[in-house]
Amino acid sequence: MPAITVKDVLVLPRLPQLDPATTRYRPVTRLVTAPSGYEGEGFPVRRAFAGVPMRELDPFIHLDQMGEVDYAPGEPKGTSWHPHRGFETVTYIIDGIFDHQDSNGGGGTITNGDTQWMTAGGGLLHIEAPPEHLVMSGGLFHGLQLWVNLPRVAKMSPPRYQDIRGKESILLTTPDGGALVRVIAGDIAGHRGPGSTHTPITISHVTVQPGAQVDLPWRTDFNALVYVLGGRGTVGTDRRPVHTGQLAVHGPGDAIRFTADEHQDGRTPELDVYIMGGEPIREPVAHYGPFVMNTREELIQAFEDYQAGRLGVIPATRVPHTGGQAPRP
Repeated sequence: MPAITVKDVLVLPRLPQLDPATTRYRPVTRLVTAPSGYEGEGFPVRRAFAGVPMRELDPFIHLDQMGEVDYAPGEPKGTSWHPHRGFETVTYIIDGIFDHQDSNGGGGTITNGDTQWMTAGGGLLHIEAPPEHLVMSGGLFHGLQLWVNLPRVAKMSPPRYQDIRGKESILLTTPDGGALVRVIAGDIAGHRGPGSTHTPITISHVTVQPGAQVDLPWRTDFNALVYVLGGRGTVGTDRRPVHTGQLAVHGPGDAIRFTADEHQDGRTPELDVYIMGGEPIREPVAHYGPFVMNTREELIQAFEDYQAGRLGVIPATRVPHTGGQAPRP
């Protein structure tokens, strides 16, 4: 998992040493294993939030781990042009290359450690696809796509696109240098990531060396979700075992604890986790296909607007379609 890294984590700013006497570590309230499946024409995904009630995910809606898969030549797949309204997509690439284009003029290519942050707002069309040279050559692909809800007042806001390079992420380490913390959005211990958000959230990718422990300060008004991208370890002060493809939902408190097992396998030599937290919106959610609204009537309106062409027009110059279908929850 290359993402973005450094040769020597000891040169990085360090997280504070937490006082166990005063720190309220968050308990693990739910542990689920993401079911594996295939999207479109054979794109492998893990549905990380499957089986978790929406109230425990709020303000998040959906999370797919895409891959990890080593494609043969001709195998890489993308999506067709498809609409979105009412939320944001956050696409984080760990290995591989992905192109994005939308009908609002946003777009670009992301690779190891980069993030594309698309605010659909009132609506647009977009496409995601591997570049043609990757389709021809094949290669390793691994990433995540997170859907972040928008509050009612922002659901019809103008669309926006953010291209966040991996090198822009804020890099931190633990007091003993046993982990690399990448802050993509939000704030951890006073260190703010580059992502600009409508909904107050924090997103981080943490790589933990075998045997190392991380005590991560976390806002008390945020929920806390820890998804295991790769490796084995434990979560919580009661050291509940976790492995690749599992999500740990945490209860209240002001810090998260997780530890990497001493012995990892050769394929995943470290523990990698993707951590999400945000201020719950606490509004009704009407979610169907590519739209996330507050009411059924708003969903119907979204479909009508899409069919009438009000969500945008496919640009004349566009990313070539490489197979697959629009992602759907």
